[in-house]
Amino acid sequence: MKILKRLLVVLLLVGPLPAFAATERVALVIGMGDYESVAALDNPVRDARAVAETLEGIGFKVTEVIDSPLQPLLKVLDDFAFRAETADLALVYFAGHGVQVQGENFLLPVDVAPKSNDDLRRQAVSLDTLLKVVDRARKMRIVILDACRNNPLGGGIAAASETETADASGARSVGGAGEGLAASAPDRGTLVAYAAKDGSVALDGNNGNSPFAQALIETLPQPGLEISLMFRQVRDKVLRATGNRQEPYSYGSLSGVPFYLAGPAEGQISLPTGGDLISAWSALPADREPELVALAETGDTRSMVALAARRMNPGGDFRPADAVSWYRRAADAGDPQAQFELARIYEEGVLVQADPDKAHELYLASADQEFADALNDVGYFYFHGMLGFEPDQTKAMEYFERAADQRHPRAQHNFAVLIDRGQVPGKGPQDAADYLYAALRAGVTEVLVTLQEKPELFTLATRQELQRRLQERNFYSGAIDGDFGPGTARGLRQAYGLEE
Repeated sequence: MKILKRLLVVLLLVGPLPAFAATERVALVIGMGDYESVAALDNPVRDARAVAETLEGIGFKVTEVIDSPLQPLLKVLDDFAFRAETADLALVYFAGHGVQVQGENFLLPVDVAPKSNDDLRRQAVSLDTLLKVVDRARKMRIVILDACRNNPLGGGIAAASETETADASGARSVGGAGEGLAASAPDRGTLVAYAAKDGSVALDGNNGNSPFAQALIETLPQPGLEISLMFRQVRDKVLRATGNRQEPYSYGSLSGVPFYLAGPAEGQISLPTGGDLISAWSALPADREPELVALAETGDTRSMVALAARRMNPGGDFRPADAVSWYRRAADAGDPQAQFELARIYEEGVLVQADPDKAHELYLASADQEFADALNDVGYFYFHGMLGFEPDQTKAMEYFERAADQRHPRAQHNFAVLIDRGQVPGKGPQDAADYLYAALRAGVTEVLVTLQEKPELFTLATRQELQRRLQERNFYSGAIDGDFGPGTARGLRQAYGLEE
């Protein structure tokens, strides 16, 4: 298949783009066991330290937090969120007490002492907060909770909300939701893994580590094990270790490109970094494919996309009819990446007869789910009046903006340029600078090179606003003059994530 760039604006650069070093993988590992006012736990601190050591062993830069009160923990979370913006992968692991209040999950620091549900909300860290901490990592975001061992509050804290319910004895229930954590629905590209499925209680363990932590410690270091298959192995190990009493569960939807936490196995083809599905999934060893098939048969659409990509490799197991079949199954199940890939097939007329109407329908279906590639392409179609989309500059800008807000690299680049040129009504130099800064933090190399080599392609006002962004975040301390000298260039590199 052709690579459809959908570049609306191309900035001519001097020479080829440089090859910058790969960005890091970062992890925040939290263990809470020595609680002051609720039941202490034996294993979380040991679990956290063992998981931290395991992650360090496979190349993560790890921040470890043990038995922390709330305020120091919040400071660590804030610092980690900033560092995670320039990482390929950001991972948070929490071991300790976790509870749900009216369907919202909270992780408890050691100084928690609530007398009401409102107290609990103020004294704990919500799962939503952890998701925001990892939200801006460039490629993948993972939150792992070994935090539903039991309800340490016993359903007996006082009511502070009219929607809380009383049990038969008159005691107030925390959210009235019973044991365990509530289900999670993170954004695409984020995985949330629970030690036990929502509504279930995980075991603390009696052999030094919880069953879930032990399975992670054993499984994380395996090279050549793709992340979705890795969590599947963790699940199976915990089920065996607990006699099927505890089933870990994962929520969310990873990006379609495979990812190996411990790197490729010996002899395995190195994975491409450009997001090419066919090359990336074809590098998966053949003996792993039955695991993908098993996952696909459970309804896992990411595995269906993986199998479709493998069947499209001319140098491998090339079975185009099977590829289209897998894409159709995943698209019919509502997977936005499958809808996007199938739209490209129908647009280009490869593997199937070209069908512009079907492609139009699938691109829109994917964009309606905020899939960034589809948003960018639909904006391009509206801009140029292609593929059955009537020319509409206003709609085009709406889709480009939605794609840019999803941190789509080409959309961030294009939208900033269009704003700078005065082509986006209601937006000016401050907005252009915001998108350029966001693109730097997201690792858009084209933006860094353009700003370093050809800053004059942007207006003076936009350059000044970008200097202000760098100054606000302590990347630059010089004059706000729009002159991109050595100090500004250094700030741009630091914002991108390059160490001086």
